[in-house]
Amino acid sequence: MLEAAGLRFEAAAAAVDEASIKEAAQAEAIPAADTALMLADAKAERIARRHTEALVIGCDQLLVSEAGWFDKPVDLAAARAQLQALRGRTHQLVTAIVCHRHGQRIWQHVAVPRLTMRDVSDSFLDVYLAAEAAAVTQSVGAYRIEGPGVQLFSKVEGEHAAILGVPLLALLGFLRQHGVLLS
Repeated sequence: MLEAAGLRFEAAAAAVDEASIKEAAQAEAIPAADTALMLADAKAERIARRHTEALVIGCDQLLVSEAGWFDKPVDLAAARAQLQALRGRTHQLVTAIVCHRHGQRIWQHVAVPRLTMRDVSDSFLDVYLAAEAAAVTQSVGAYRIEGPGVQLFSKVEGEHAAILGVPLLALLGFLRQHGVLLS
């Protein structure tokens, strides 16, 4: 998405114990938006320590429904169970982005797209999971809305890029305000 928007960047993975952060946040009843910000901030801060002069962007996303918070499914059986729990319901993708520079967090934003899943049949799930295979384990929702997963939904509210994991319009606005991009 960043490349498509004309941005030049270097990607770096941050070794952050996301499970521990989520577990502590849930134990302390920290809201999902604050937790997503904590996760994004931990990632950005970790990379910013090694690249103090760089503008470092960290992102994270939580899927929140009445049933609680969902993580990426570990296998196809877990993906099926997750999709069955979400079908016929609306869930949120709480998507946080944080920017660090010179050892400081200088910007943050949270987008909360809402997605309503159709009450899909088990037969549909069989076909969908067979077609998507291991790709469903790479997404917190067990779907790729940019692919066949879009067929799961009856309604989608929010920025498409935020659904994919980066609130791009807000990020571009921040980058223009800070002279990184032309206004």
